[in-house]
Amino acid sequence: MKRSGGDNELTRSHVASTQDVIAYYEGKTRAILERYGPGPRVHYHTGIVDDPAPPGSSISDLRRGLVAAQERLLHYAAERWSASSALCGEVLDVGCGLGGGAIFWAQEFGARVTAVTCVAAHIEWVARFAAQAGVAARVRPLLCDALEVPGENRFDGVVAVDSSGYLPRRPWLRRIAALLRPAGRAFVIDCFLERPEYEEPFNRYWHTRIGTVAEYLAAAQDAGLDLEGVEDITHRTEHFWTTTIALIEAELCAKRLHASEAARREASLAAHRLVRRGLAEQALRYALISFRKNGGSRARKVAA
Repeated sequence: MKRSGGDNELTRSHVASTQDVIAYYEGKTRAILERYGPGPRVHYHTGIVDDPAPPGSSISDLRRGLVAAQERLLHYAAERWSASSALCGEVLDVGCGLGGGAIFWAQEFGARVTAVTCVAAHIEWVARFAAQAGVAARVRPLLCDALEVPGENRFDGVVAVDSSGYLPRRPWLRRIAALLRPAGRAFVIDCFLERPEYEEPFNRYWHTRIGTVAEYLAAAQDAGLDLEGVEDITHRTEHFWTTTIALIEAELCAKRLHASEAARREASLAAHRLVRRGLAEQALRYALISFRKNGGSRARKVAA
């Protein structure tokens, strides 16, 4: 996630360096595996939860519910994006984490996925999980800055799930436009900013820089990407965060933690409460956005 000083988006508060982001995710690997594992499809992104978990749910039940919610989100997005035709060829998964999404597209739709991460320690995990899932030949982990993925006109689809916030939108979407084949499609799922007071604490905890939907649309237009649609799914993601809060609270009660670990989990609890409150107050927004490279059919549609 290379930053360029010429992009005025970079004036946002708490813009983390690439090394900060790498260190953050290296430090999160064990916790991700504990919470969302054992795999082989391990995700680190939001999910769809329509109803909160019953009070008193066990830690294991809450974890299973979160994993199911993450899978539910990908299945929902696949349906909305017509993945059987749009994500069945050469696909770039941006910010692939431990490879859960890349393996999903390969297993469910037969895609040949280039799974890009800037975290060297995650390359082995992606390869290992792809082998366990039987799609090692279809998932290629690539250690690379997302702005420097090599090639031109080589992908049919690009997917970024809860990862685009780490990237300067204009340079990244220009690179995506170059990487896509004519009429290729780009898909984003992320949390977007609606009220500015949420920006600083959100960015500080997740080492990211949240943007607005309007910012993405303007950057995509400049890059030569036509908007296909924006679908608001805030109402279906709020209780994912209700569930993560319940899980963190249950873990705090169930475990005897060292002071440093307890402090880390308390900070995590505060951050998750912030997101849930922001979604409930419409200060934050989760949405699916899809674009098509110029040259394809134009179908501009915005769903509130």
